[in-house]
Amino acid sequence: MSIKTNLGGRLRNTSLPLSHGLMPLFDAVVNSIHSIEEKDELSGSDSSSDIVVEIERRSQGTLGIGTSDDNPEEIIGFKVTDTGIGFNEENMESFETLDTEHKVAKGCRGVGRLLWLKAFSRVDIRSTYSNGNELRSREFSFDATLGVSDHKEEPAGNDKRSTTVHLVGFDKKYAGKVPKRPKDISKHLLEHCLWYFVREGGAPVIIVKDGAEKISLDGLYEEYMHSSAKTEEIDVKEQKFSITHIKFHASVARKAHMLSFCAARRLVKEEKLNDKIPGLYGKITDNDGEFVYSCYVNSAYLDERARSERTGFDIEENVEGLFASEEISLQDIRDGIFPKIKGFLSEPLQVNIEAGKSRVEEFVAREAPKYRPILGRIPAHRLIVDPNISSKDLEIHLHRDLAEIERDLLEKGQNIMNPVSGENTESYHRRIKDYLEEVSDVRKSNLANYVCHRKVIIDLLEKALEKNSDGKYVNENVIHEFIMPMRKDSNDVFPENCNLWLLDERLVFHDYLASDKPIKSMAVSNSKEANEPDILALNFYDQPILVSEKQTPPLASITVVEIKKPMRNDASSGEKRNPIEQTFGYLNRIRQGGVQTPQGRPIPNSNDLPGYCYVVCDLTKSIIEMCKTFDLTETSDHLGYFGFHKAYKSYIEVVSFDRLVNSAKERNQAFFDKLGLPVENNQGLG
Repeated sequence: MSIKTNLGGRLRNTSLPLSHGLMPLFDAVVNSIHSIEEKDELSGSDSSSDIVVEIERRSQGTLGIGTSDDNPEEIIGFKVTDTGIGFNEENMESFETLDTEHKVAKGCRGVGRLLWLKAFSRVDIRSTYSNGNELRSREFSFDATLGVSDHKEEPAGNDKRSTTVHLVGFDKKYAGKVPKRPKDISKHLLEHCLWYFVREGGAPVIIVKDGAEKISLDGLYEEYMHSSAKTEEIDVKEQKFSITHIKFHASVARKAHMLSFCAARRLVKEEKLNDKIPGLYGKITDNDGEFVYSCYVNSAYLDERARSERTGFDIEENVEGLFASEEISLQDIRDGIFPKIKGFLSEPLQVNIEAGKSRVEEFVAREAPKYRPILGRIPAHRLIVDPNISSKDLEIHLHRDLAEIERDLLEKGQNIMNPVSGENTESYHRRIKDYLEEVSDVRKSNLANYVCHRKVIIDLLEKALEKNSDGKYVNENVIHEFIMPMRKDSNDVFPENCNLWLLDERLVFHDYLASDKPIKSMAVSNSKEANEPDILALNFYDQPILVSEKQTPPLASITVVEIKKPMRNDASSGEKRNPIEQTFGYLNRIRQGGVQTPQGRPIPNSNDLPGYCYVVCDLTKSIIEMCKTFDLTETSDHLGYFGFHKAYKSYIEVVSFDRLVNSAKERNQAFFDKLGLPVENNQGLG
C-alpha cells in the first residue's frame, strides 16, 4: 500500500528564508547543468550546449516611466532555457515523485521544485526531448493547488532539443529582498554555481539576459578570477573535505573574505573570514595585484548533513561531552581548514601582519601612549589588526584588552593571599612577584590615560578661546564646562568629570564644591542668598595641627572662582560689573550666613575663614584698571595679577586665559614629554 503525499503540507513544511529568494532560480539553473551533463553522458559532448536565464520585469507600458541601472523595474519572473536531455519519460516520472532519488548521485534531494512554489505562484514548463529516434514535445504547469496540470505531449516536428522552466509570479515579499540589477543577479548565480566553473571541464555556457542586455557567466568568471583556483584535501575525524582556494580581483569582487560551505557542489552557507585568520583584512596583495580570497568546501559529509532546502546544515557549532571525539562540528571543520588557508596565503598574510603590528605601534606612540605599559601583556594574535583600522576602532580594540587584563588582575588579587594547595614558598613568592609586576604595568597605563586626558582638555580649551567663524568668542559657559559641569555639586559628579586642575591642583582635594548653584542651596551654607558663584569650594580639617599653645590654624578655607567671557571689556566699579568685587561679595555672603561641614556640623568663626578668590578672564583694558584699583601686583609674565585684601581676608588672583593655558601646560609638561606628547608654549600671548 503506497503512502500518499500532500503537496500543500509539504510546502508548509519547506523553509525558504526571505534572504534566499533567488534560490529557486539557482536550483533551476543547476538542474539545467545536470540536464546537459546527462545528455552529454548519453550522446557525447555537444558544442551547442548552453543555458539562458531571462529576467522578466513588470512593464510600465504607457505610463512613460523609464528605468535606470540604479532603479530597475520590479522582477516578476525568470525563464531558464537549456539544451539538455529534457523531460523524457524517466525525468518526468522523477519530477512527479517528491523526494525522488533519481539524481541522488549528483547530490539532488528531489525537493528543489518545492522551492519554486515557495517564491513563485506557478511554474510553466515546455520541453522538447529525444524519444528514441524522434523528438517529442511536453508542456505542463506546476502549482501548489493542482500540482502538475495541463499536461500535453505530442511530436515535436522540426523543433530542436530544448527545455524552458518559466518561474511565474514572483512573490513580492521575496522579490523585494533580492538584488534587481542583472550584474548583481549574475554575480550571485556565479557564486552559487562556482564549483562547476572551477572543476576540470568547466561549466556550460550560461547567459543572463535582461531585455537587450546580456551577461556571460564565463566572461564574469574571467573578470572576477585573479588567478587559477587551487584544490586540496583534508581529513577531519576520518571524513574527507575538499578545499578550493580562490582569489577574486579586488576591483570587482565583494570586500569580505569568505568561507563557503557547499553541498552537492552548490553554495549553502557563507561566513566572513575577516578577524578569523590573522592578517586576512581588507584587500590583500600578491605579485599580480590586489585580491579578495574565498575558500569553497565540499564533502560527502556536508552533502549528507545539508538541509533539504540547502539553506543550512544539521551540524552542531561545537560538540562536547561523550560524542566529542566522534561527531564532527563546524568548528572542527574550520580548525582543519584554517591552517590550509594560512599556508596558501602565507606571503600576503605576513605582509599584512607586519603592517598591522606597525599600525598598533604607531597608534600607541602618537595617539594612545597609555597602552604602552600593557602591550607586552596582550596576546600576540590580538596585536595583529587591520592596517587600515580607524583610530576609534583601534582604541576600542585595545581598551577591551586592557579591561580583560584588569579583570584578570582583580581575580588574581582576590586569590593572591591564599596559597594554592601543595604550593611551596618559592612558587608562592614568584606568583606574588608576577602579580605585582602586572599591577605596576596596569597602573602605569591608568596614569598615562590620565595624562593623555589632560593633554586633550588643554588642547580643546585652547581651541575654544579662539574666535568662531563668525568672528565672535564663546560665552563663559563653554569655559566653565571645561573646568566643571554647571549647576552641579560634588555629590552629583565624579572627580574624573571635572578639570579643576586647570585652575589649581589643590582644588581637586575639596570637601565640597558647587558649580553655578545658589548659595542658599549649598550643603555647606546657612545663607538665604540666591546669588550663584561660578565655582565655590570648601576645605575643612577634622584634626587641626597645633601651631603653638595659644593658636590653631583655621578649621576651613573657602575658594571662589568667577569666569568671564573671553575678551569681555566692560568692567566697572560695583559688584554687578566688577568680577573682583563679585568674588568678594560671594565670599562675604558665605561667611555671614554661617559655614558648616557637608554633614551639617557648624564650623566656628566663619567670618575668619581664609578666602581664595580667582577671576578667570582676558586682561582687557577695563579689567586691568580694576586690578590697579585694588592695588594688585602684576605677575612676572604680564599675564595676570595677584594680591591680598586685608578687609576680606582673602588672597585674590586675576588669571588671564593665556596664563591659565600656559600654567596648565607647564605643570604637566614633564608628563607630556615622558609620553611623547609635545605641547607648544604660548607664553607671551595676550
